[in-house]
Amino acid sequence: MFANDSDQSPRSHTAVLCVLFLGLALALAGNIYQFNRSARLASNMAANERSTQLEIRKLADSAGAALQLDQQRFDQLKDQLSTSAAATLRQARSDVKRSSSQLTQSLSQAHQDVVNQLSDLKQETGAKLDDTSSKLNDTSAKLNQVSGDLDKTGSDVRQVTGDLGVVSGQVATNGKELAALRELGERNYFEFDLSKPNQPQKVGDIRLVLRKSDPKHSRYTLQVLADDKTVEKRDKTINEPVQLYVSGNQQPYEIVVNEIKKNEVVGYLATPKVKAQRGRSS
Repeated sequence: MFANDSDQSPRSHTAVLCVLFLGLALALAGNIYQFNRSARLASNMAANERSTQLEIRKLADSAGAALQLDQQRFDQLKDQLSTSAAATLRQARSDVKRSSSQLTQSLSQAHQDVVNQLSDLKQETGAKLDDTSSKLNDTSAKLNQVSGDLDKTGSDVRQVTGDLGVVSGQVATNGKELAALRELGERNYFEFDLSKPNQPQKVGDIRLVLRKSDPKHSRYTLQVLADDKTVEKRDKTINEPVQLYVSGNQQPYEIVVNEIKKNEVVGYLATPKVKAQRGRSS
């Protein structure tokens, strides 16, 4: 029994030694593999780093070349712009000088034209003033002549107060005096001959209708149509200024009857020559 145990003990030790040797060999092999792998990784990383640095240098060289080319282009463009700006400035200065010269000539010509026109206008105005003065002298002489004619006639042309209380202009009592008033030219005169009965008769810019005539007492009644209104003037006497205001006139219209017959009156209407709006209605 003991002999068998002594025979098996060396065998067990040998097996253990084999196992330990095998484990050591495997561990060594693993270490060698890891070492080789680490070496390969380090080599690859070194190669990648060298490649990356090489690419970086290439990019830096390319960027530097591109930057240098852009700088050259920028310098060329700057020179071209400077040359163009200088040429444009010279052209602008030349244009300004030429325009200034042309403007000076135009202003000088315009000034001379104005002076000539003023001279012509002065001569023309002087001639017109002389002509106007001559015409005024002729008109004054004519008015003096008409006034003298009125004085010579010894007529009853006079200033009277109308039925509205307004002092009338000169009133004519016959055809000769009416012609003299027309010569004065102060008012417009329209003669009329009204009969009764009759439709409204247009006299100037109004209409008249004879309502009644009384030759015995020298009285008459008229109906006046003006401004879309109808006004009746009752029991008026011969040569009395019958007054009424018409829109657009500052002075009143005047109706004067010089002759009263049976169912008929003869006279005239005097209207202002200058129309002007009255400040208040009468």
